[in-house]
Amino acid sequence: MKKPNIKPVDSGAIKNKLTDAVKSAESAATGLVSKTKGAVTKTQEKVINAVDANGNGEIDVEDIIIWGIRTPGVGVDRAEFLKKEFMKNYPQQVVEDAIANNPAHAGIPREDIDKIADEVIKFERNCVSGISAALGMPGGFAMAATIPADIAQYYGYMLRAAQKLMYLYGFPQLETGSGTQQMDSETMNILIICLGAMYGVQGASAAIKTMARMFGEGVEKKLLKTALTKGTIYPIVKNVARWFNVNMTKQMFAGFFKKAIPVVGGVIGGGITYATFKPCCDRLKESLRDTMLSNPEHEADDTENIVFEEV
Repeated sequence: MKKPNIKPVDSGAIKNKLTDAVKSAESAATGLVSKTKGAVTKTQEKVINAVDANGNGEIDVEDIIIWGIRTPGVGVDRAEFLKKEFMKNYPQQVVEDAIANNPAHAGIPREDIDKIADEVIKFERNCVSGISAALGMPGGFAMAATIPADIAQYYGYMLRAAQKLMYLYGFPQLETGSGTQQMDSETMNILIICLGAMYGVQGASAAIKTMARMFGEGVEKKLLKTALTKGTIYPIVKNVARWFNVNMTKQMFAGFFKKAIPVVGGVIGGGITYATFKPCCDRLKESLRDTMLSNPEHEADDTENIVFEEV
């Protein structure tokens, strides 16, 4: 039998080929990473440009509120809402008192108000979690086009829940603007504080109790505006806004790249929304439950004993 012609292994040649292959792979990977980073950077810029509603070149809490309030159906008419909620179980005279003053003034028990508040939270939670899952479906960098809509829907429902809770616990109508009318700085700052209370930002709950005291004592609108825009409450507004501005971009883009996974991202996004929405609303509810507006027996603590002077 003829012996097979077996050539000796050239280890040097193999080593050279492996080295060349590794270098080629590294070069391709570097190019891919570079292209990916460039795509990510451009996508982030597109997202910021799309979300920057107030035109200051960054994503901040004002942008979130503007987008949310622009969502159709987010603005809540206080009188219509209270009438709808109370007319089923209370006589017209009580309902009219609740609208003219507030539900606590009308003698509506707090447990009834709490029950309605819980139903409001449940309803808005179910709405927003379904929307979040649906909007999370598109994959890849196509998500850049859906992020403003996602933000508008999520924070729109959150702001709608906030308005309803505030009206149940005694706050007056918020002028959120409509059509060409812009939201004033006073209303913007009230909503900033509400979002701060929802996320547990330090000082926000005390600010809500302070505002309730001001409304309860009939403080002049001019003094209220001063307190909210450059006076005693304004430092809390700035603190809440700073917290959002630091955390928002990071959380937004973390959510963006998670949602870049088709379908699965939508399911995860909807689940997270469902899990986080209720605790946020519950925090605001707890801040509103015991104030001068919502509880006739409320005793103010030191955080509410602020002297309001015109600046």
